[in-house]
Amino acid sequence: MSSLLRAALVTLALLTMAGCTSKPIVNPSRTLAPQVLASQDEVKQAIVTALTKRKWSVQRVNPDQVQAEITVREKFHVEIDINYSAGGYTIAYRDSSGMGYQNGKIHRNYLRWVNLLDQDILAELRAHHEQPTARAIEVGEAQPLAQ
Repeated sequence: MSSLLRAALVTLALLTMAGCTSKPIVNPSRTLAPQVLASQDEVKQAIVTALTKRKWSVQRVNPDQVQAEITVREKFHVEIDINYSAGGYTIAYRDSSGMGYQNGKIHRNYLRWVNLLDQDILAELRAHHEQPTARAIEVGEAQPLAQ
């Protein structure tokens, strides 16, 4: 095998591995600032609206939790729980397929999808209140999963 072909194969292998990296699962938690008087119903509505805008399917809405899922290109499937109250919310991983979940790590696209959803929920809350509505609590830190 020529050295040029060997170098091309090694480069291709490295690019493939770099494109399919997995990252630790992060469960974003947000708490509303004290000056914001959002009701639990307003927080729930902001969550459901953001999920709908991002093409997530709402599976179940309980008094303190929204369960949702998304399927992308009929290949990648993710399920999440969003626990909420008048004081804030947490987005937690529940299950997935096609995302390479293993040992608390998952495909980086999951992190991007959850981050975009988190930002949309905050935008929905801000749209209902003129003052800044939320501040991050432990966003970006991996939370251990109990599965």
